[in-house]
Amino acid sequence: MNSFKLRIKATTAVLAFGALLLSNTTVHADVKVGFSGVMSGPVGILGQEQYDGFMLGVELLKGKLGGQTVTVLKEDDQVRPELGNQIIRKYIEKDKVDVLVGLGFTNVLMASLPLIVESGTPALATNAGPSTLAGAGCKANVFTLAWQSDGASEGMGSYLTKQGVKRVLLLAPNYQAGRDMLNGFKRFYKGTVVDEIYSQMNQSDYSAEIAQIQASNADAVFFFYSGGMGINFIKQMNQAGLAKKTPMFTVFTVDATTLPALRNQAVGVYSSALWDAGLENPDSRRFVAAYEQKYKRTPSLYAATGFDAANILDVAIRSAGNKANDKRSLTSAIKEAGKSFRTVRGTFAFNNNNMPIQNFYVFQAAENGDRVEMKQIATSLTAHKDSYAKDCALR
Repeated sequence: MNSFKLRIKATTAVLAFGALLLSNTTVHADVKVGFSGVMSGPVGILGQEQYDGFMLGVELLKGKLGGQTVTVLKEDDQVRPELGNQIIRKYIEKDKVDVLVGLGFTNVLMASLPLIVESGTPALATNAGPSTLAGAGCKANVFTLAWQSDGASEGMGSYLTKQGVKRVLLLAPNYQAGRDMLNGFKRFYKGTVVDEIYSQMNQSDYSAEIAQIQASNADAVFFFYSGGMGINFIKQMNQAGLAKKTPMFTVFTVDATTLPALRNQAVGVYSSALWDAGLENPDSRRFVAAYEQKYKRTPSLYAATGFDAANILDVAIRSAGNKANDKRSLTSAIKEAGKSFRTVRGTFAFNNNNMPIQNFYVFQAAENGDRVEMKQIATSLTAHKDSYAKDCALR
């Protein structure tokens, strides 16, 4: 065999060996994140807060996650399940994202769930934690970094029981998360539920509900109305003169997203939450300071869950290393990262069903000079686990 043929064979062998190395080594210089959530309309601020919190987390990590450059795509689902499903399909099939973040309200998440599960793409919900996803319907690649829907209301039910409140009237929008909130409250509240009122989504006039409250002679009201719904309800309670007569207890209604519109009308309202800007721990203070400096407003708990999402992905992607674009590897790394990432809420872990184990606190709106802020007054539940995990087959 002449020398030319030998050189050709040698070159072919080297190229084949190089191809073999490449086929067995994942080269991943960029992480692609698909963020979806409501960014417009009456509750658009909730999705914007999640996105802003996430992007601040990425910025503080020098524009990288796990040491790898990150590209973040953003889409507005408009609280429309069919649109949310289209967005997720685009992210998975066209954009080939490595991880999904946000995922919108419960109804939007559930519409996209089959597609997410079939694809195996790891997904971090920063707003929704429906009961159907916490029990027998739990999924290995779907994580809730915010809350199982019942949790905050379970905290308030526990608090009102300890406070000896005897008769409570309940209100919520008529969709799954609304029903979950009220069911959670009832699970931990030992007094009498006078009535349950379910309003239409994005309702603005609460005169009928307020008439029922007046007629009920309830000792207090517990309600879940987020965004513009909550603002309208509290304003109308004040206009009717009921705000000073009937104590108001809520979840996801009075926080940094609604206080600028409510101001003094929110004073006295109690809220149960996993986090608020008034929570005292070093990571929380650092986050609040950085958020206020960048966005010129106080962060809400929605911003906090977005910020935590960036930090848990930083730990997970670093752990996954050159397998960060392998769906199973990244899913496993996210589960493990739940034990060790630095969270603004002070304590966190994923339960077997990929729902949070975390504290819930009670805050009250109070005047501080010319501002109205949420002040922590109690810890209602410590290292709380949701009630559905026992039915989840994951471990």
